[in-house]
Amino acid sequence: MKATRRLWGVAGLAVVLAVLATVLARPFPLLGVALLGAWILSRQYLFYRATTALVSDLSVSQVPARTLIRTDETTTVTLTATIDRPTKLACSIKAGLPPATVGKGGEQVTLDPGETDAETTVDVEWPVAGRHEFRQAHVTVGDGLFEQTVPVGETAAVTVQPRGPRNVHVGEGGDQALLAYGEHAADHPGSGVEPAELREYIAGDSAARIDWNATARLDTPYVREYEAETDQETLLVVDHGSSLAAGPRAETKLAYLREVAVAVVDSAKELDDPLGMVSVGDEGITSRFEPTTTTSHYDAIRRTLLDLEPTARTDPTVDDRLGPIWGHSQVSTVQETMEGARKTLVEFEGESDQFSTTLRPFYDSQQYYRTPLADRPLLGAVRATLARRSGQQVSIICTDDSDPRELRETATLAARNGGQALLLLAPTVLYETGSVQDLEARYEGYVAFEELRRELSRLDRVTALEVGPGDRLAAVLAAGGAQRSPAGGGRT
Repeated sequence: MKATRRLWGVAGLAVVLAVLATVLARPFPLLGVALLGAWILSRQYLFYRATTALVSDLSVSQVPARTLIRTDETTTVTLTATIDRPTKLACSIKAGLPPATVGKGGEQVTLDPGETDAETTVDVEWPVAGRHEFRQAHVTVGDGLFEQTVPVGETAAVTVQPRGPRNVHVGEGGDQALLAYGEHAADHPGSGVEPAELREYIAGDSAARIDWNATARLDTPYVREYEAETDQETLLVVDHGSSLAAGPRAETKLAYLREVAVAVVDSAKELDDPLGMVSVGDEGITSRFEPTTTTSHYDAIRRTLLDLEPTARTDPTVDDRLGPIWGHSQVSTVQETMEGARKTLVEFEGESDQFSTTLRPFYDSQQYYRTPLADRPLLGAVRATLARRSGQQVSIICTDDSDPRELRETATLAARNGGQALLLLAPTVLYETGSVQDLEARYEGYVAFEELRRELSRLDRVTALEVGPGDRLAAVLAAGGAQRSPAGGGRT
């Protein structure tokens, strides 16, 4: 409780009367001082009682229009105050907006004497990501002599997510696929909990493993095998080279791939599976995490993913994926050599003689391996990382389709020795900007990507999926015609 300027004026009058009584040496002014003091105390007591009653009857709510938004978005917060019965006191209620927000006026509502309800709406901007807790609203009550401010009402919370891609599509041929991370295939029998197969009893088997139902049915002892439980060790490889910068702001190739990669990390954390991670820029590995299962480890990988940015291109004459060791003339030479190989292969297509039949596979392979793949950053990163590991593991590789030859070699390498490779590919055609008239041309580009994706998925123990904005993919497919099918299959 604090005094107003009016109260200080009354107190000043009491002081003047006291001084006058002293100067005049008469007691009459002191009587005025005593009356003023009693009046002030009585008004203070009445104010205290009225304030207590008002606060107990007052109901204040702060209701944000949305509780899940993205950074820099603006949403409304409605501040409502209601009281059971009118009061003679004037009160104002101020919203308890979180400190990191920016309110654009209207943060306060006034409840005048005799009123029972009041409401206001304030526009609030949320520039900082995270979970934001509202503070309690504050009501300020006054009667002209005294003022008091107390917190009232309940709090609310708003979760602000960093800006990023929306409508994330993961699938094949335009069809959504469930990224079923975490299914553990043991491929060998053991003493787990999942039934695997029945086999005849062998001397030395534990009696506890005999399936008595099957034994009674088949009239000979049978043992039930169970699939052994295993931890699935996963290597997450995230490419953030310069080509991953393609796309609108906050909706780049890297942004979409990062969304899926973060989901993989969260799933591994939930399943308590060993997870390693390697990030790769234009010049090679930029971060490395060895597989383990601690909470701090998963959180560190998640933070690293959220901080990744596409590598800045240092030389515009260098192809995005060839790396800085390649000069412009070398790129041209490689491209010319490949074009020559393609022409020669086309010339052989119609020939059926022994010479053409013998050379055709050779020229076919030259399309893919003319460029030295050992100097490719993604391939080099996977090779160096797998060389440090032993045993089977799943490699989840997040990249784009800018270098099909490197993709083929990387996928083959990751799937060696019984491993499995999951390629999450951002099709360049879905991240290009342009007019609606360009959609038909983009459809043709998507058909070419779909051919590449299917080719990769045909490799042994390799699965390739597309990652991109679902709305743009739907628009591209619609432009191709409802009855058309990419690469002779997929959507119809």
